[in-house]
Amino acid sequence: MAFQYPVSRRQMLQRCSTGFGAVALAGLMSDPSYGATAVLPSEAALRQLHHLPKAKHVIFCFMSGGVSHVDSFDPKPLLKKLHGQPMPVKVERTQFNNNGNIMASPFEFAPAGESGIPVSSMFPQLAGVADELAVIRSMTTPVNEHAQGNFFMHSGFPFMGYPSAGAWCAYGLGTENRDLPGYVVLQSGNAVPPHGGVALFSNGFLPAQHQGSILKADKPEAIRNIRPGESAHLQRQRLDFARQFDEAFLDRTGDEPQVEAAIRNYETAFRMQSAVPELCDISGETEATQRLYGVDSDDPQKAAYARQCLLARRLVERGVRFIELSCLTKGIGAGGAANPWDQHGDLEKGHRAMAGQVDQPIAALIKDLRQRGLLDETLIVWAGEFGRTPFSQGSNGRDHNPFGFSVWMAGGGVQGGTTYGETDEFGYHAVENKCEIYDLWATVLHQLGVDHEKLTYRYGGRDFRLTDVHGNVLHPVLQNG
Repeated sequence: MAFQYPVSRRQMLQRCSTGFGAVALAGLMSDPSYGATAVLPSEAALRQLHHLPKAKHVIFCFMSGGVSHVDSFDPKPLLKKLHGQPMPVKVERTQFNNNGNIMASPFEFAPAGESGIPVSSMFPQLAGVADELAVIRSMTTPVNEHAQGNFFMHSGFPFMGYPSAGAWCAYGLGTENRDLPGYVVLQSGNAVPPHGGVALFSNGFLPAQHQGSILKADKPEAIRNIRPGESAHLQRQRLDFARQFDEAFLDRTGDEPQVEAAIRNYETAFRMQSAVPELCDISGETEATQRLYGVDSDDPQKAAYARQCLLARRLVERGVRFIELSCLTKGIGAGGAANPWDQHGDLEKGHRAMAGQVDQPIAALIKDLRQRGLLDETLIVWAGEFGRTPFSQGSNGRDHNPFGFSVWMAGGGVQGGTTYGETDEFGYHAVENKCEIYDLWATVLHQLGVDHEKLTYRYGGRDFRLTDVHGNVLHPVLQNG
């Protein structure tokens, strides 16, 4: 038989070019970060979306402590007119029941943007992006205490044990980046979890890989021990060895979801060792970008929060599904480390300082996302756990008010430059288009392409969902309804 020479490399590529292309395409499409396909990531609980999504990511700017709506986004001229007089309507019991008279806002309001949305002088930078905001002025909550309010805002239930909204989003939709968690909570400076602690970011009864992963945005190690102490090859051998035992145990437990989640967490942690340090290294960001956010600010709290906002944009770019930002305490007024917006006394000083911390960074985040073409696919939610009373607590503070307060959304298919709902002339009770927190999360899920009634998890013999048995999508604040 005649000897046959082997084919050359050029001939090999010519003859197999179609095969190589198919292999490359298969590799791309099997990667959850493949962005051109409408197919959900393979680890998502939902096999298909209910409708075409307007958003792919959520950034939750949680203003822990309770921002005063009548001093921020819901002006009430009557308070100035009747300042110092007793409330002419029934006053509900408050958290501390040390109620004074009507208190005018110490801040001035002015129309902002082409839409003319009134924005407090607390927020001069956010006033510059007012046309991106949809302000909901009629939010309510059934609870009046910080921990319960925080749990309710995060999970739809006033106590621990239930999944956070971030966990629900990660569970239902998965993540677009297999090297990072689907739900990330950013902290920096002296930020600590709000009252309720890390349970606010819990996966509850959902598989464990969906719990919030806390990243310290300005620490040498964003996650403790994230930098490997041995080679990747040795770590891979250890993981593979442990995985043999884990999978054997998984077989014996009948594919128990929590066991499978633990195995997934090991793998994600392994990949995060390179992804997290790269994420947190902002040296490649331009000086102009860092200055836009305020990373160079002389105010350490503002600079720390600015870093969170900048990392939030970087997380969006890397396909993380849900990102939550954490306020820092200013150490003034009645606001403590866990609830820095909580000014039961000296509200003007405390609110002015807290607004100074978050105003520029959040406005910069909106501008930066818009400039990079990412705002349309990123839904920003700004909210505290409740509002504050139109009458004073003591001489110059305000107590908690769950009966009517303001939140806003931007990007992600939201109709910017709009207001929705109203409180009464004192800013005390919601009187028009009254909303519940269930409605807020139903709207967020809707923008992600999810029917909030169909994203469920069976636990304890019943199907649970983020909106419990409530919730209506707030179509008037959305583009095209």
